[in-house]
Amino acid sequence: MSGFDAVQLSYDEPLADSLHTRLARVLGDNVKRLHGVRGMRRAYRLTAELVDTDQFFLADGDFAIDHAFPAAEVEPLANGVSMRVWRAVNPVNGLTYGYGGLKLIRTGALREMGQAVDVLAALPGRVEFSEHTAGTTLFNQTPFHAWKAGFRECAMLARGSEYGMTDTSAQERIMAWTTSKDGDFAHYAAAGARDGCDFAHSAARDPERFEALNDPTWLHRYFTTLHGEQAIAG
Repeated sequence: MSGFDAVQLSYDEPLADSLHTRLARVLGDNVKRLHGVRGMRRAYRLTAELVDTDQFFLADGDFAIDHAFPAAEVEPLANGVSMRVWRAVNPVNGLTYGYGGLKLIRTGALREMGQAVDVLAALPGRVEFSEHTAGTTLFNQTPFHAWKAGFRECAMLARGSEYGMTDTSAQERIMAWTTSKDGDFAHYAAAGARDGCDFAHSAARDPERFEALNDPTWLHRYFTTLHGEQAIAG
C-alpha cells in the first residue's frame, strides 16, 4: 500500500486486465485504469484527471510489477522533479533500464506537458531515473506488439534521445534491440528495431512524419506492410 494514487494506461495489450490486478495487489486498491484512448498525448493528460493525489504512479498496460516492490517506502518527488522512472527488465534482449518502467509523476506537470515524440520527455522540470528495478515490461505478447516496441524505441534512439542520453549509450541499446533473441517474438522485436532505425534515418528531419510513431493505426498498417504475411504464417 502506498500514499499515492495509481493509474494503468492501457490501449490494446492482451494481458492488461491481469496486470492491472497485479498492480492493485502491490500498490493497493487505489489503482485506476484508462483504456483505449486514441492519441498518446491526450491519454497521458487524461490520466491526471483520474487521480486525487498531487503525485501518482503510472504504469503501462504491459508492465508487470515486481510483487516485492516496496510501494510503502517510496518517497515523494522533490521540488523541481516532475517524474521518477524505475527500471524494467526487458524480456527479449537482456537490457534493464527505464523503457517500460514504473513512473511516479507530478499530476500538475502532466497538465503543463509540452511537445515531444516521446511524450513524457516534454514534462516541465527534471526527470529522475531510479537505479532500482520495479518489474518487467511484457511488450512481447504478440508479433505486432513486439515489433512496435522495437520500432518506436529504436527510431527515437536513432534520432537522438529526448532525455539527454549519450550517443554511445543510445547505440549500445540499439545494438541490443536489433539482436534480440530471448523470449517470445524476440525476432519481431529485432526486426522492429532495425525498421525503426531505417525509419529514423528517412524521417528524423520531418517532424510531422516522425509523429507517426504515436499513431497506433499507422503503426499497425506499417507492420502489416512489412511483416504481415510472416506474422500470419507464424
